[in-house]
Amino acid sequence: MEIKTRVLKNQYYDSVALMLAAKQLREHPEVADAALIMGTEVNKELLDQGGLLTREARSAQPNDLIITVKCRTDAENYLDEAQSLLTKKMRDMGSGTALPQTVRSAMRVNPDLNLAVISVAGSYAAREAREVLAGGLHALLFSDNVLLEDEIALKKLALQRNLLLMGPGAGTAIINGVGLGFANAVARGSIGIVSAAGTGLQEVSTLICKRGAGVSQGIGTGGRDLSRDVGGLMFFTAIDALQADPQTEILALISKPPDAEVTKALIDRIKSSKKKTVLCLLGADLPEKGSGNLFFTRTLEECAYTAAALAKGKLPDIEKLIKKEDEQLHALIKQWKGKFADHQCFVRGLFSGGTLCYEAQVIWKDLLDSLVYSNAPLEKKDLLKDSNRSQGHSAVDLGEEEFTIGRPHPMIDNDLRVQRLRQEAADPETAVILLDVVIGFGAHPDPAAELGEAIKQLSIGLEKKMRHIAFVTSVTGTEEDPQGLSRCQKLLQDAGAIVCASNAQAARLAVALIERQ
Repeated sequence: MEIKTRVLKNQYYDSVALMLAAKQLREHPEVADAALIMGTEVNKELLDQGGLLTREARSAQPNDLIITVKCRTDAENYLDEAQSLLTKKMRDMGSGTALPQTVRSAMRVNPDLNLAVISVAGSYAAREAREVLAGGLHALLFSDNVLLEDEIALKKLALQRNLLLMGPGAGTAIINGVGLGFANAVARGSIGIVSAAGTGLQEVSTLICKRGAGVSQGIGTGGRDLSRDVGGLMFFTAIDALQADPQTEILALISKPPDAEVTKALIDRIKSSKKKTVLCLLGADLPEKGSGNLFFTRTLEECAYTAAALAKGKLPDIEKLIKKEDEQLHALIKQWKGKFADHQCFVRGLFSGGTLCYEAQVIWKDLLDSLVYSNAPLEKKDLLKDSNRSQGHSAVDLGEEEFTIGRPHPMIDNDLRVQRLRQEAADPETAVILLDVVIGFGAHPDPAAELGEAIKQLSIGLEKKMRHIAFVTSVTGTEEDPQGLSRCQKLLQDAGAIVCASNAQAARLAVALIERQ
């Protein structure tokens, strides 16, 4: 094997484009590994850990692009191919026209711009966001790995200028019907969403559509916004904006586990809301029922169903609705009784969506007698000792930064999840593997096909060993998404997976399957 490197001076490409190009190179049988990465010190360390750091790569500067290929032969040809892939990407984006090279030049070319999406390496993202805000534009800061102090400073600057700074790590937004980041094709309607959780916004917005309602705006704030340090700076601002929006009649507020003091301040803020408001703070200690215009919900599913019912002018009986949907799975549960060996007793969740991982833990906390371990736990005591190895009942968020530094997010690339699927299936104590499949704009073009094929092959291998594992899935998306909701569901079903109507239903079913009777 030879390792060849090419350094392109002062060339920057979006991290997603680099990761997808590297993935395409690795699909060649002769290529053992490939990396396309900016020449920062952190990235050089990653190359070194992977055995790909050459003398040329070591000399690269932070603004330089490093292309490294490890292969048997024709390394120079693969380096050329990598450059061609990136050139084609830029040409396709620009439709043959020259693209602005900086934020400032983009604003000069089109002075009517009022919103920018920033997706650059975290070490550069804050600088670009300041440029955008200084130019009077709202910003969706898609990038993660941004310093906490930078986030706080940027949000304070945005507030001074009466602008929205969504992020960092804001994976999803729906502004005036346009999806940004990872977003779904949802119907317009009267429900405004504020979410400190990207896949939480996706799950709730798509479930709202399945219930026949629609979304006016979806504002993502970044997952740290309701932390003690940030204090809800952008979350509260977004609430005020939707309160003043005539198109928004119902508010749905969503977050991963928030800080307790910020939660109290949030509830105090919305108690006097003139608009009906549905609150879903996963893992927070909330009253069971609200009062007046305030409705408390425990899960994303409950939040979506409640908001959709209110949008239709109904008082929701969510417990009855969910029970009716779950009754449709009773026959399937009976089919699985007795299939597991006595030592098969654990549920393993492998999530691409961090909020969906939290939602599953909320549900399992009530339904399971034993602890649920996670790399993103509801409580610190439930932290996995090793994120690469499950213990007991486990819920693993494969979109956490520990898994995404230097590699594509699992909503873009299924390789890591397929590897982990094989690992969990090989564990003799695994009974159920739970997977979320998130589709939409920006996501993998056909995740159900890849994951379905992996499930099919694993099931064939298990049958030969007289073993059974239940693969339980749900698809977050709509029929209008590029991948197609029903098409994805059918692909998974044909592969032998159980497909549920929501992530919450999938979490409940996973427990029902392992209950001993």
